[in-house]
Amino acid sequence: MGSGPILRRRLALCLALLTAAGLLVVAAPGDALAAAPCPGRKARTLTFSTGAVVVYKRGGYLCAVTVAKKAGKRRTMSVSIRARGGRPVVDKGLFRRHAGPVTVHAGQRCVWVKGRVGGGSADSGWILC
Repeated sequence: MGSGPILRRRLALCLALLTAAGLLVVAAPGDALAAAPCPGRKARTLTFSTGAVVVYKRGGYLCAVTVAKKAGKRRTMSVSIRARGGRPVVDKGLFRRHAGPVTVHAGQRCVWVKGRVGGGSADSGWILC
């Protein structure tokens, strides 16, 4: 017995895996946030000139993401969420598409959400009480 049939099977398997991986890349959505970045339902959207902050709610947890209106070059972005009586959870830095997600357990408490993309920003005040 030669190693020809085994080599052909391995080659066929590798080719099948590469084809499947290529199809996944092609079928993947172009927008990084096409699928919800946080679990739960969308509870609030705060829009501003350069983007938006989207807040999701699931049980007693709230999650926030700041999304740029136009993805592109890296720029300063931030998102923060704070439950009343607690400390803010923050994600800030240079990003292309979004900052976050950041999650906080709020229970029945109000939350304060902030987001910034470049020079534009949103500040919610106490919401979802």
